[in-house]
This record gives sequence, structure tokens and C-alpha cells, in this order.
Amino acid sequence: MSYSTNKALVLGGARSGKSRFAEQLAWQWSQQHDAKCHYVATAVPFDQEMAERIHHHQQQRGQGWCEHEAPLYLAERLSQFGADDVVLVDCLTVWLNNWLFEFGEQASNEKLEQKVAQLASVVKESPAQIILVSNEVGLGVVPLGQISRLFVDNAGRMNQSLAQVCDNVTLVAAGLPLILKSSGHQ
Repeated sequence: MSYSTNKALVLGGARSGKSRFAEQLAWQWSQQHDAKCHYVATAVPFDQEMAERIHHHQQQRGQGWCEHEAPLYLAERLSQFGADDVVLVDCLTVWLNNWLFEFGEQASNEKLEQKVAQLASVVKESPAQIILVSNEVGLGVVPLGQISRLFVDNAGRMNQSLAQVCDNVTLVAAGLPLILKSSGHQ
């Protein structure tokens, strides 16, 4: 798959193939533009299962990636990259969840929306080629718990905000990419 612009959002459910698709796209962009490939991880290995997931993703990627961690301050991390960089961020919903827990009982739509707006602004203005991975969580039932609804609602709004600033948006299901937006066409 070939894109002519430099911002992409890759959406999908759990184990949909979105990360693999995004990694292939990042590698393709880096080869086309002789750019350095960066992987920005947002996950924190808080238990053995999560550590195994992270290890699996690292093994799947292989060598040739510069790895960075940004569980909270993603906008600040992205602002450090330049035009010679291809940056893959995996994943935005984990990042949003990290902020939800960081805010704790003080979590609100306003606080989360402020973090998303800051991120969207940095993505839009960055000279780097950026590929963002995010879960599409809005296809299921409305969650019963207040904190779960806060997360799902804000994840949906986050995906909408980032889709607006990205040139390309792809939904991956069953390992198959469905292009939702391509190079400025909405």
C-alpha cells in the first residue's frame, strides 16, 4: 500500500492486524524516503501478560527500529522528531487509558480532551512522517460502568480528532485494510 502524504491513522480491534499493517507501512515509508524508523510504545508492562504482549510485538518488528517509550507525554515525545524520521505510535488507546488512570478520580472529559487536542496539534504540525495506531472501541455495546463509558466516549472522540489531522485513515479487520480516508479525500 502506498501513501503520498505523511500522517496516517490505523484503526482496528484487538488482534485485528492493525499493528502489523502499521509496521509494514512505517517500514515502507522509511525505505521510500531513506528515513530512520522509530517505534513509540505507550504500554507499560504492569503484569506478566502485558510484558509478554510487549515482547511479542518487539520480536515481530525485528531489528532496525529505534524504540522509545511515552506512556503519558506522547505529544512532547513526538515534537522531538524531524523530517528525516518515520514514527510509529502504538497505541493511542493505551495512551488514553494511561491518562485516565493518571488522573484517577479527577478524570474528566475536559482533561482527556485537552491531552488529545495537544496531541492532535503536534501531529498536524510535525515535519515527521507519523503513523498512529488506535483501537476502534465504538463498535460494541455501551459499557455499563461510568469509567468505562468515559474511556469509550473519549477514545471515539480521540480517533475522530486524529482522523481529521491525518492524511490517511485505515480500518483493519481480520488482517485486511479498509481505506477510510486517503491523501486528503474525506
